[in-house]
Amino acid sequence: MTISVIQTYDVEIERMQEKDGWAISEFRLPVTGQTGSATTVFHSIFRPGSTHAKHLHTVSDEIAVYLSGNGVVGQGNSRAVVSTGHCRLMPKGSEHFFFNETKDEDARVIGFYMNAPDVAGTGYEFCGTVTEDDINAPREGLNDGILVELDAVALQTGSLPEAWSDVSVKNPIGSHNGSPNALLHVTLAPGTAIKEHSLSKAEAIYFVANGVGEADGGAGAQAIKPESFVFVPRGDTHAIRNTGQKPLEIFVVLTGAGGLNAAL
Repeated sequence: MTISVIQTYDVEIERMQEKDGWAISEFRLPVTGQTGSATTVFHSIFRPGSTHAKHLHTVSDEIAVYLSGNGVVGQGNSRAVVSTGHCRLMPKGSEHFFFNETKDEDARVIGFYMNAPDVAGTGYEFCGTVTEDDINAPREGLNDGILVELDAVALQTGSLPEAWSDVSVKNPIGSHNGSPNALLHVTLAPGTAIKEHSLSKAEAIYFVANGVGEADGGAGAQAIKPESFVFVPRGDTHAIRNTGQKPLEIFVVLTGAGGLNAAL
């Protein structure tokens, strides 16, 4: 296998069933088991007022990153507000929902169904509609899973692998807060790179949030830009470079390791 670069909007919109709770305006699956991945990736857009109703996954933890917009999330009987930069883990078996409560702004969310080759493989179960009482319940924080704000996460220092030594890394979700898989946020200044390396204990999925660059898997570099996903199979040598004039901002999910050093 070799690395794959997938442009989100080249992927067809999935036809999800509203009767099963999927009142999502646009839902795409850029990376799945058919890509060779152990983890399925979704890219969703919620128009104002749209909802992913109460549901759970019996088999798979779900990691989500809120890229834009504002909404309310539920986890069991608890509620919280999420907005740009929030990162969240919903444990398998735990009921949850999302509602875009803005009047005029789309909410963009990417997510990762960990260790599931497709949506059915997550053990998806619809648990009921979201009511006004659900939305208006006190928003005092979530009592299950992980919810962190990226700006509140400190940069990793002193222990980065050599290939990652020129970039800034945050680890909002990982073994340090109870997840067996990791979510990283990486910033590459112009002219810098995650140098050629391999991860022997985890597969990696990169998502470009801002900036431009290239992903090189040894068979030639491929351009990456906002909304690009890069799938890297376990053990494959690869590099990520910033070829632009602005910072290259990337989210990375590691399947099989709770942190960067544990993935080596």
